[in-house]
Amino acid sequence: MLPFKSFIFGLLAATLAVAAPTPDNLLGEVIDALGIGFVTSIEVTLTLDTLTDNLVSISFEAQNPLLFELTLDRVTTSAGLNGTTYASFDHSFSKPVVVPPLGKANSGNITNVPLTQGVDASLAIIPFGVLDLQEVNIDVRALSIFGIGGVPLVISGLKQTSVPTTYNLDLS
Repeated sequence: MLPFKSFIFGLLAATLAVAAPTPDNLLGEVIDALGIGFVTSIEVTLTLDTLTDNLVSISFEAQNPLLFELTLDRVTTSAGLNGTTYASFDHSFSKPVVVPPLGKANSGNITNVPLTQGVDASLAIIPFGVLDLQEVNIDVRALSIFGIGGVPLVISGLKQTSVPTTYNLDLS
């Protein structure tokens, strides 16, 4: 079923890349409707400083269900649980993240992600082990080759629920 979804999504992405102007979030709506999530897991690292500055570091695993390479240049997101936002960030990758066809890639460490509800409220969601991605916008280049070139696309309005999330405490 995944190759068929990949083919359909690839066809839609190619069509949208050359078609007349469309609403900004159309591609995101198509991806959401097909149930294709870009994020397979999230890792959140808390430090002793987190207790005073309400900042964490995160990384995520991105998957590419398509038959061609994707290169991530920028991501903005808000994440939370049960409708409450606990973290949000806007990050431009200094070295773009290349996600191979039908493969996965790690975002690398994204630092200084603010806990919008503060550390006390945020600690309460750790036992759930999941986060909902409430709003994800990605600047991506489709059809890149080893991260070079590609067709620039903005995929906006992505939503994803129950993304497995690991929390780490770094005491160093």
